[in-house]
Amino acid sequence: MSDTATPITFYRLQACPFCERVARTLDELNLEYRSRFVEPMHSKRNVVKRVSGKRSVPAIVDDATGVTMSESANIVEYLEQTYGGDRGERPDAAGATGATGDPSAGGDA
Repeated sequence: MSDTATPITFYRLQACPFCERVARTLDELNLEYRSRFVEPMHSKRNVVKRVSGKRSVPAIVDDATGVTMSESANIVEYLEQTYGGDRGERPDAAGATGATGDPSAGGDA
């Protein structure tokens, strides 16, 4: 699946409760997203720093709106305000639903 089909990229860690909160919200809103699992060691999360300016996760990049942000509470609020009204309708078009991603695909710090 191409990146254009999944405008939300979700940077996360395995077994991170804050990341799971964001994943749950993405799933509840029926939003398609691409998971990028990153390095557990904070100092090696250069891929996250390049896109968000911070090494903290969770972080998202929403290509549909141009928004990049971190902090789970902020992300959940943004997702609910932006996509909650139509339960998965994107601002520019309705998309397919579900997560895409492979835990082994991330980790390129």
